[in-house]
Amino acid sequence: MPTYAAYRKQVPYLLLALCICAADQISKAMIEASLHLLEVRPLTAFFNIVYYRNTGSAFGMFKQLGNTFFIIVSCLAILVVFILMLRDEQNRPGMACILGGAAGNLTDRIVHKYVIDFLEVHAGKHYWPAFNIADSALTIGMGLLLINAWIHRKDM
Repeated sequence: MPTYAAYRKQVPYLLLALCICAADQISKAMIEASLHLLEVRPLTAFFNIVYYRNTGSAFGMFKQLGNTFFIIVSCLAILVVFILMLRDEQNRPGMACILGGAAGNLTDRIVHKYVIDFLEVHAGKHYWPAFNIADSALTIGMGLLLINAWIHRKDM
């Protein structure tokens, strides 16, 4: 059973996760307040601000599984990541990013029944699917976990 000191070490990482979730939700509220659904505002030759609603998972896949499925999976993922944060000190920054991103998208699914995506990158007519701050945090978190695993791999 983790001690009080072990829980106390989590505070900065939980605050990071909370800040990621808050930034995600604030940015999505700003998009909803300033753009119409499916509206596109070009910012550069390769980057747009858009307003899309994603009822699926990454890249809009698996929509047929339904919102309830994604809520359950998100809750389980958040629980697992939190438990792992208690046990794995080296990976806490990456897990905090994952936790904050998962919480941001989970909040959307509970409140709206879809995830708001608004960042769109493209090269000419080739578009990357729109994403949001939560998705970015999830990607950064996974990247940090992979980098840490590579740095701390055992040489054979």
